[in-house]
Order: sequence, then structure tokens, then C-alpha cells
Amino acid sequence: MAVVASHQLARSITAHSWNATLTMIAVCPNNSEVHIYKGTPAPDSVWEKVFVLKKHDQLVSGIDWAPISDYIVTCSHDRNSYVWSFDGAQWQPTLVILRLNRAAISVDWSPKENKFVVGSGAKSVCVCFYEAENNWWVSKIIRKKHNSTVTGVAWHPNNLLIATTSTDCKCRVFSAYIKGVDSKINPGTAFADTKFGEQIIQLDLANGWSFGVRWSPSGNSLAYVGHDSSLHIVSDIGPTPSHQTINLRHLPLREILFLSETRLVGGGFDCNPMLFEIDPKRGVWTFAKFIDEAKSSTHDLKSSTLFLEAMGRFHGQTRRGSHEIFETSRASGLAHDNCITCIVPLISEGEVTGQEPGEKVVQAFSTSGVDGRLVIWSFSNITELLAKIQI
Repeated sequence: MAVVASHQLARSITAHSWNATLTMIAVCPNNSEVHIYKGTPAPDSVWEKVFVLKKHDQLVSGIDWAPISDYIVTCSHDRNSYVWSFDGAQWQPTLVILRLNRAAISVDWSPKENKFVVGSGAKSVCVCFYEAENNWWVSKIIRKKHNSTVTGVAWHPNNLLIATTSTDCKCRVFSAYIKGVDSKINPGTAFADTKFGEQIIQLDLANGWSFGVRWSPSGNSLAYVGHDSSLHIVSDIGPTPSHQTINLRHLPLREILFLSETRLVGGGFDCNPMLFEIDPKRGVWTFAKFIDEAKSSTHDLKSSTLFLEAMGRFHGQTRRGSHEIFETSRASGLAHDNCITCIVPLISEGEVTGQEPGEKVVQAFSTSGVDGRLVIWSFSNITELLAKIQI
């Protein structure tokens, strides 16, 4: 794994998303605008700002660029969401009727791109779809299921289920089937008899705010993180799921991404992406390594230790005469020097040694965060990977 490129785009980045051909990227520079750059993940690519989307009047908190329709969806603390379409010259916004009285926090297109979901500070989730008769996007709302802000949303690959995380420390899975929008479900399909908004499962595994929920490529597993420095992987979603909790000896994660069914990467307050893998001998998830290989200086380690000792005291882990200190990777020379808040997959390849036959494996991804940097990471030669993309 290597850092391919790093771009300082703003003082801070809230969210980012790429188009399907990886030739343009939409970025929110921690304000009410979305900046679109022309450029690629290649190390020698020169980035040029070509569009600025101005419609929101408060912080844009989420961006997702649909790979097939080429629509961009944004959500904001102004309680609104817009779907942007390109008319050949400019990006034109269409207002989405969310009916929220609090900020919109997160957004995600469904796999078939006929719906998207918005998490909000109103303790509710909006599942949005297009009404051709009225030429607008409307929403159906899942209410009274969350006790606090919905921090993350993610679609299952089947286009019918959504997973959410919340500051009530829980992760939940709901049915998002909408009659007239989704095709009729085969009776043999799992959860075929569930109605819109029905809660499939509630996971109460974290002891802190929950973030960064993601499904594995097959949809057989989901993972999310807790602000108590924990990572939770859950399989066999249903009445009797199996789960594993990894209590990290590091600062909390904020975002995760499945690279395959057996590997995932997480990023957060350590400023250094962390790789997790399934131990083939024991069949359990374990922390493998930090991806950024920068070396720590004595000064950096001393500063981090002092900070983490205070953190340990806050968690009640310091005892009279002795104390336990969390480990940290924070060091000078890292690609990021502040919290990583967004991880986006770039390129997936076919069969790879050690994986199931035919399984797609993410070979490159990008991260952004509070430091305003957008960093490209790749397990393989990025130039060769980009050459394989059909444009």
C-alpha cells in the first residue's frame, strides 16, 4: 500500500465523491458549496476546479455521485437535499422534499440509483425517490426509531435494506422497500414480507456514538464503529446474528470501508488508515497494520502519550500508582495530520490471490478529513489500474 497523491484542497473537507470514470471529483470545502475538480487519481494528474455548486445556505454534510445516472446528490445542515444533473454546460439542481426540521447529516445512493437515503438530526431517516408525474424527488420518512442524530446511512446490495448509525450508540437495519418504485420481491427472498420502515434488527454493541456503517460487497456482513474506540462486525443479519467486537488500543475511528469480504480499512482520529483482516486460522477479525508507514519522532510520541493519558483518565482507566495508555500512530510525515472523516472506494479488481474466486477487491481508495487534504491510496500500480477502466 502506498500513497499515490495528496492534494491540499481546503482548510477542511467535509465530504467527497468521484464520478464513475474517475475523471472528476466533488468536494465540500467545509462550507455551503460543492467544488468539482477535473482530474484523476494518477500521481501526475493536474487538478482544475471547473464548477462550483451553490444552492445550499449552510454546511454541506454529505455528497454522493451516482456512477450510472451521473447524478450528484447533496445534503446540508440547511435541512435540504438537492439532486444535481448536468445539462451539457452547467449542473442544475432539483430540490428534494425532505420535510425535516433539523439538519440533514448523511446521504447514500441505492445500488440501482432509483432511491437515496438521508440521515438527519431530527432522529429520522428519509428514503427519497423520483415522481415522474410531478417531476420532483419526494421522501418517505422512518420516524420514532432513533433516539438521537442519525450519523451514517448505507444501502444493502439488494437495494431493499438500509443500515443506520446514530449518536444514541446503536446501529439499526430497516426495510426500505417502496411499492411502485421497487420491483415485486420474490417470496423466497430474505425479508420479503417486511414493510417500509420495519426494523429488522437493532445492534447495541457500542458504548459511544456510532459512525461509519458499511455493508460488505456481498451484503452478508456489516460493520460500524463506536466513539469508544471500538469496531463491530456483524454477520447473518436476522433474528440471531453473529458479531465480533474489536476494542481498539487507538483513538476512535470515524469511517470504514470493506475492501473485500475478508478485509476492511478504517480511518479516524489517529490520522492513519488502519487495515483489518480475517485471521484464516481462527476465523476472526484482527487489526493487521497501519497503512501509512511514516516514522514517529520522539517529540511526537511524547505529545501523543500526554494526550492519550488524559484520554485514559477521562475513560476512568487511570488508577492510582499505575495507568493504561492507548497506543497511537500519530506521527510527523503522515499523509493526514488531522482526523479522517471520509473514505471512498476508487477501483475494484477481479479475482485476487487469497480471495474467493471472482470476488471483487478494492485496490485503490481515497480519504479526506479535517486537515483539508484528499489522499489517494493504492495496493497496486495506480496507472495500470486506471488504464483498465472502460471510459
